[in-house]
Amino acid sequence: MNTTCDEDDFIPEPCDQVAVIDNGFFQTAESNLYTLNGVDLNGDCLLISLSASGCDGNSWSMVLVDSGEVSESLPEQRSLKFIFSNTETCLAVFSQERSFDLRPLQVEGSNEVILNIEDFPEPITYQY
Repeated sequence: MNTTCDEDDFIPEPCDQVAVIDNGFFQTAESNLYTLNGVDLNGDCLLISLSASGCDGNSWSMVLVDSGEVSESLPEQRSLKFIFSNTETCLAVFSQERSFDLRPLQVEGSNEVILNIEDFPEPITYQY
């Protein structure tokens, strides 16, 4: 039996987490301090790189939460918050990367959406 892989058969690695759509959480969630090192799109995954003080970063929690509302513009826009939780009290600085699956944020009938993430320097155009 002979099997070959085409470039079209490429299956990307899954993201670390999935973006959450929850207006109540979006309205009330607060983030601890962090330094944003970079943001990158890789297919349906949004990769966020950050630094913060801590003991080792193993207890850090990160959530990308969407308000659940889509602005009627072309392209459509969504409002998000990146929530970083850090209970570590050490003064060392560590860096981590986390990726978030953006597929739940896709807008039916469209092939792109602008992601406005609170406290990020610029909007992100997510094309799918």
